Amino acid sequence: MKMPAWFRQAIAAIALLGIAGAALAGADRLVLTGSSTVAPLALEIAKRFEQQNPGVRVDVQSGGSSRGVADARSGLADIGMVSRALKPEENELTAHAIAMDGIGVILHKNNPVQSLTDAQIRAIYTGRITNWKAVGGRDGRITVVNKAEGRSTLELFLQHFALKNSDIKPQVIIGENQQGIKTVAGNPGAIGYVSIGSAEFEEAQGTPIKLLPMAGMVASVANVRDGRFPLARPLNLVTRGAPAGLSRRFIEFARSGKVNDLVEAQFFVPLAH
Repeated sequence: MKMPAWFRQAIAAIALLGIAGAALAGADRLVLTGSSTVAPLALEIAKRFEQQNPGVRVDVQSGGSSRGVADARSGLADIGMVSRALKPEENELTAHAIAMDGIGVILHKNNPVQSLTDAQIRAIYTGRITNWKAVGGRDGRITVVNKAEGRSTLELFLQHFALKNSDIKPQVIIGENQQGIKTVAGNPGAIGYVSIGSAEFEEAQGTPIKLLPMAGMVASVANVRDGRFPLARPLNLVTRGAPAGLSRRFIEFARSGKVNDLVEAQFFVPLAH
């Protein structure tokens, strides 16, 4: 049956409106993927950005810094979240630092060990020390908690302690910072390493963990801010080339003093003055 001309025109107009609507929806939506350290901060920034830009939606997904790099490269994400400096082979990406963070070693709050040398941490993580008694603690097996491949926290830990991942002898492998904190909080014999910001926040909430000093320096956001803590890193948003449009606006907002309170609430160090 032949459709009337007016009906065909109406269908065409609806189709055009649908295409335009889809394009508009794409233009008003951002996808961020990557670092589990950056994701909670990015989510809070996204909420404020959405409030100030009605109709805009920002979708934040974690999965590790490697995912952030891969998705930004491939275009699966508008912006990647990466909790480390970019590598030389990632030079097609542009990094936009939004805060600084440190990485700290955590034990259960009830573990009597108050400090460990770098050599002792290396020995524990490589399986040469397996009992807390060997480092001044109670007689008990050490549970080594390590980060999964693709996590920037793992890469920085290995770099600092001059180790390869194949050297590590873990009993537990975790991904997110919260997973690591939960594991150590639930196991008095465990040792792990996580974002200082995340750990300090959890300590303040009463989670039974404690941060160990490193090289005689207290693991704290204050010491990261002062540049005194030996294991610190930038928290980056990354884009393929220079950002444009909504991505550029979001990154400028995330790097501004308008979100300093959000950065500090996550126990990270703001960069904007």
